[in-house]
Amino acid sequence: MANSNSAQSAPWPIPKFRFEADFGPDLKGILFQEVSGLDTETQIIEYRKANSPIFSAVKMPGLAKYGNVTMKKGVFVNDNSFLNWHNEIKMNTIKKRTVLISLLDESGSVTMQWQLNNAWPTKITGTDLKSDGSEIAVETIEIAHEGLTITNGK
Repeated sequence: MANSNSAQSAPWPIPKFRFEADFGPDLKGILFQEVSGLDTETQIIEYRKANSPIFSAVKMPGLAKYGNVTMKKGVFVNDNSFLNWHNEIKMNTIKKRTVLISLLDESGSVTMQWQLNNAWPTKITGTDLKSDGSEIAVETIEIAHEGLTITNGK
């Protein structure tokens, strides 16, 4: 019989609607509308020995592959920070950064964190403009990176 005095909480999935991103000392705590592409994949190497009696290849793990991360946020007056970071590519002085994407709980504490290593912007898309719309202006940044590390908070 279970102890009725123990404080056990039912396991619930983490809500995904409160998150922020940190792009380094000059761009901390940026709030986004949407983040997608936090995936990793291991490529498959197929190999068959020449004298193998089995007529199929052995599958082995190969190189890790990381997809680009796409982030969408509202456009603010005089905020050209992502465009300035992207424009560094033209001068061949791009500074790769460590980007931290944090999933927060109700109190603002980090519950999960995705770290993108050696990240740099590969594409920036400005907002679409419509005279009959009432939506906010949203810009999109696509980030390439060389590694994804996931950690849990608390």
